Amino acid sequence: MFRKAVAASLIVALTGAPGAYASSITNRDSTDQKVSVIEGNAAADHILRPSATLKGFCSKGCVIRLNDRQEDEYELKGSEVVAIKGGYLYYDGPPASAGSRSGDADQPREPGAK
Repeated sequence: MFRKAVAASLIVALTGAPGAYASSITNRDSTDQKVSVIEGNAAADHILRPSATLKGFCSKGCVIRLNDRQEDEYELKGSEVVAIKGGYLYYDGPPASAGSRSGDADQPREPGAK
């Protein structure tokens, strides 16, 4: 009985883990934003209304395109917390896997910028 309980717990933990470290994006603009998520050969379009958040995507890395503009492409590694502000994508907090870090989460930075 104990072994079955441990096995069931491991299965739940392992199947729930990938989503825990996926990216999220919040629209902080006052207008709708079209967000295209490109993962490998697959692409999905989403319309984010003001203050809406898209969660649980891009767990293994992807490219984000805003409003069908190729010049507005951003590469995510799979655990970023980002937001759309002024029509651009910025980091909005520490990566989901980093836990709580103080200091740099308040400073907007473009993904991929050093």
